[in-house]
Amino acid sequence: MSFEQRFTGISTALATPFFRGEIDWPSLKKLLRQQLDAGIKCLVVCGTTAETPTLTLEEREKIFRFIASEVSGAVTLVMGTGSNSTRETVLATKAAKALGAEAALVVVPYYNKPSQRGLVAHFSAVAQSCELPLILYNVPSRTITRFEIETVQELARIPGIVAIKEASGDLEFGQAISHTTPLLLLSGDDASCIKLVASGSKGVISVISHLIPAEMIAVFRRAKETSVESAEQEWALKYGPLNRDLYLEANPIPLKYALHKLGLIASPELRLPLTELDPKFRARVDEALKAGGLI
Repeated sequence: MSFEQRFTGISTALATPFFRGEIDWPSLKKLLRQQLDAGIKCLVVCGTTAETPTLTLEEREKIFRFIASEVSGAVTLVMGTGSNSTRETVLATKAAKALGAEAALVVVPYYNKPSQRGLVAHFSAVAQSCELPLILYNVPSRTITRFEIETVQELARIPGIVAIKEASGDLEFGQAISHTTPLLLLSGDDASCIKLVASGSKGVISVISHLIPAEMIAVFRRAKETSVESAEQEWALKYGPLNRDLYLEANPIPLKYALHKLGLIASPELRLPLTELDPKFRARVDEALKAGGLI
């Protein structure tokens, strides 16, 4: 199976369930079973939604090994390895390969605010040091720094850089990537992921797919095979409120509340500095879940 075939469609950026400060392995197992039963074919381990900055290196490795054991090769596994240190990113990406990851998701370095030249140097160093396919991750709402199209075009020529998770929500930027580079374009923004299909997107690395995996697979398939416009109308009408309200506070705060509400995890607990969803927002998330037919 080609790289594109493995990453076409819906991938879930898995959350990390916690209970009393520790990883909740039974809840993680339940969440994995739900994803596999729904037909999800790719999982991103230790990405943004996993609260990775709060996980120790030992915990990240345990999580990956646990997931790999549970899925037994049934899905493609990607490991989030990006950081704001090139050296640490290289080490993490090498470790991901040793663990058996099939690709690494590498975010634009945050906090440091590198120049575009710095971004080229950073991703080049990671690609040249690690024999693992790299997925660039553009998410300026979290990193401040964002890719310019010329930078993406330059990085696309580097062996090993094969895809981009485009999470800015900028449809014109996504279209430019699709039309001017050979990179596999993956959406990282659930709100605009169906619209991005018209710009050449082949898949989405998703948050909302924790809650509606089968439904999301079906809508995305319709967008690709029949009509983007009709699929987008359905998506916005039924799941627009939920897409919106999953970001009332920083991801994965509302998501964990929703997962707990649906009985998929034992607790909505997060690790500091993130805290549980503010009570003033809970009724809104409940209403969005009702609108989507989930409760």
